[in-house]
Amino acid sequence: MFQYQTPPIALRNLQAASQRAAKLWAPPPDLTISEWADQHRQLSAESSAEPGQWYTSRAEYQRGIMDAFSDATVQDVVVMSSAQVGKTEILNNVVAYFVDQDPSPMLCVQPTLEMGEAWSKDRLAPMLRDTICLRGKVKDPRSRDSGNTLLHKIFPGGHITVAGSNSAASLASRPIRIVLCDEVDRYPASAGTEGDPVNLALQRSANFWNRKHGLFSTPTIKDASRIEAAYRDSDQRRYAVPCGDCGEFQYLSWGQVKYQDDDPATAAYECQFCKARWNDGTRYRAVRLGRWQPSAPFNGTAGFHLNAIYSPWVSLSSLVKDWFAAQSSPERLKTFVNTKLGETWEERHEAQTNPQLLLSRCEAYADEDGAPTPVPERVVILTAGVDIQADRIEAEVIGWGRDEESWSLGYFVIPGDTARTEVWRDLDELLSRVWDHPLGLKFRLHAACIDRSYNDAMVQRFLRTTVNRRVFAIVGRAGAVPIWPRKPSHAKGSVFYLVGIDAIKDAIGARLRLAEHGPGYMHFAIGPNYDLDHFEQLTAERKFTVYHHGFPRREWRKKEGARNEALDCRVYGYAALHALYASGLRLNAESDRLGRMLAQSGRTRAEVQAAAPAAGPGEPPPPPPRSTPARGPRIIGRFAL
Repeated sequence: MFQYQTPPIALRNLQAASQRAAKLWAPPPDLTISEWADQHRQLSAESSAEPGQWYTSRAEYQRGIMDAFSDATVQDVVVMSSAQVGKTEILNNVVAYFVDQDPSPMLCVQPTLEMGEAWSKDRLAPMLRDTICLRGKVKDPRSRDSGNTLLHKIFPGGHITVAGSNSAASLASRPIRIVLCDEVDRYPASAGTEGDPVNLALQRSANFWNRKHGLFSTPTIKDASRIEAAYRDSDQRRYAVPCGDCGEFQYLSWGQVKYQDDDPATAAYECQFCKARWNDGTRYRAVRLGRWQPSAPFNGTAGFHLNAIYSPWVSLSSLVKDWFAAQSSPERLKTFVNTKLGETWEERHEAQTNPQLLLSRCEAYADEDGAPTPVPERVVILTAGVDIQADRIEAEVIGWGRDEESWSLGYFVIPGDTARTEVWRDLDELLSRVWDHPLGLKFRLHAACIDRSYNDAMVQRFLRTTVNRRVFAIVGRAGAVPIWPRKPSHAKGSVFYLVGIDAIKDAIGARLRLAEHGPGYMHFAIGPNYDLDHFEQLTAERKFTVYHHGFPRREWRKKEGARNEALDCRVYGYAALHALYASGLRLNAESDRLGRMLAQSGRTRAEVQAAAPAAGPGEPPPPPPRSTPARGPRIIGRFAL
């Protein structure tokens, strides 16, 4: 009887197929996320200063955070940290682990869709390409059926959806098992009209018994910080490291960073027990031997707090340099506390500034010889803020010097019906004015911002007469909005810029409390419009904590019945400065250039002043006398010598 025998080549193919099937259905290796990363993860050159094989021991504190995501008893992971501690790479490792070892539907939420696209292109795509075990799991986006777009990537057993916290649609589209929210303190209070974006994202995982949530962020304002509130509800773990001399474990804190004679090069960390001084190498070794210690009962949420002192990518000397630089303004100090110490910032300008005290600060500007001058010598940039009312236009011209020290140069009220052209001609004359500098310079306005909220048609008509003069129509927007946007907005033929007024008001409120001349200080001129009423308007708003859908947020609110045009004009003038920043201007560099220009002229102060005949409004400054044939005035920014 004939018996069919399987050819050897067919048998080998069958065995190979069986092996592939067995491998596909086999349970994943019992690896924690840190173990998986140490075995497989490759850092990409585009997104890492240290490309190549990943080593968790490079920053040992990362191990506990990553392994919390592979701990069956942990549902929520909260990371409140400074910058430069590897937070983003931890998030990337979590994503990669679940793609490779435990395929699941995942949602990665960034503050905006644009930031989500940037993370997908700059972080996720290189990781999928360079980590060998991930190659091919997400198809080439160029293939027609890839299922791979910038914001949605499909792989066997799951998918990755990238969303922006400002888009309710992207947050509520699919059921999700793994929800990862990055920089939650930068999320808006509400995603459109749908409510808190974090809650919207977390609701996507309600049907999964094995769901995981990760919240990552540097903190912001005390009692209004999402990540601070989430950390308080966790077991509040902190990373303790041992002293190499006495062996005592301790948390690294800024108060133990010591230096001598204000020299950052002498910076060292002092053990709080034996007072031994650690250099950077000793500190790095201590961190490798550290351990996470909770300070509250565990309730399913693992919370982690870190500051930059733990980071192997940050030296103590650089931290001390940043600390010295932060003393120049409240905004820089807030940034240091948030991004270096990983702590929330407690507002110090809650109470209303005393208008009478501000009035008493008014000064008569004079040059170094005591002669009165409308523009102080240290001013290098002029901006204006313009507020439109039905029966008048109000405007303030502000001079800016190094480190944003500012001088009010004049507050102007232009009466008249703003629906008629006469008042706009007066405004154009003001914005075209030439300002005399005590060193013989002739200044014109560098930029101006006009609020379009009232009578937008006339504002747009006026702007058509100011082409190439950096006069911008703006709309103020409250909340976590950048001071100056990357691109303009359009509505019914109007072009305007959405300006983050809360950040500006925070800066103004802090600077009004500065007591010493220098960075950020606000000088006010003695003049008819800088009276008590002006300063009452300037301080007419206060910041309050309000609750929106149960979540606290900080809002600026005007006192009932108070006027605030002076504050609005100052806000718009500061926005105009940031418009110049967006175009490439650097204030301190302009100050340096002015100093070099004057030094290269080779003339004394008296000679410069004597050689500069007066110019009327709108007239170009005449060139100064020279020993060589004149080639016209040298222009720096919009001032001439």
